[in-house]
Amino acid sequence: MRSPDPAGSSPRRDVYLFATCVVDLFMPDAGLDAIAVLEHLGCRVHLPEAQTCCGQPAYTSGFPEESRKVARAQLDLFPQRWPIVVPSGSCAGMMRHHWPRLFADDPVLLAQVRDIGARVVEFSDFLAATDLPMPAATTTGPVSVCLHTSCSGRRETGALASGRRLLEALPGVELKIQAYESECCGFGGTFAVKQPDISAAMAGDKVDALTDSGCDAFVSGDCGCLLNLNGTLARRDSALQGRHIASFLRERWGLPAPDGDA
Repeated sequence: MRSPDPAGSSPRRDVYLFATCVVDLFMPDAGLDAIAVLEHLGCRVHLPEAQTCCGQPAYTSGFPEESRKVARAQLDLFPQRWPIVVPSGSCAGMMRHHWPRLFADDPVLLAQVRDIGARVVEFSDFLAATDLPMPAATTTGPVSVCLHTSCSGRRETGALASGRRLLEALPGVELKIQAYESECCGFGGTFAVKQPDISAAMAGDKVDALTDSGCDAFVSGDCGCLLNLNGTLARRDSALQGRHIASFLRERWGLPAPDGDA
């Protein structure tokens, strides 16, 4: 990826970005914005072009062997000892906590998987924990925002606390806490396909909570959740639409839209 001179004089830090298949196929703007944010903070972002999927859809559907094959294809993509930033709590959780289960019977691959897992970090967690200087916000118009954290991200990463910290640090941003914040949006990967009626009801409850909060906008670190919730809102002809937290940060920090960004 391009590596422009970052703001300030901090040395660059090399990181990998595992963009996820949902970002790649459905919300590429979120991936581009994540890269823009990381580069502005002084990171040199490496995007392995052969990356595909973490294997989570097959894994949560009860097909571990198929999931293992998909995951195996990713293992040689991160040879350097750099952090692996993942703009998805569910995918970060899969790579960190569930890949070792897939390769538990192969000592060599298990060691490689554990090394990778130790370097995997969810996007919000990386930003909140980094010692890189945060830029001052230049878009200061007041806005109220809700944070939706995926079930996996909430359980398996620190994305909830990290996301709150990032949003609360932005001038002009009021963080609202939605009712039933910890409840699932109904996406659940293939759950939304296998159980569409239940998924739709859950998404409806979540959309009700977001709307009732009075927020001007909502953000999430998981694009699967955003697809589910934004689709529900669109069917209701609601003007409210969610964005990935990387896109929200890029905009509030006044960074230009990357090439190809919508």
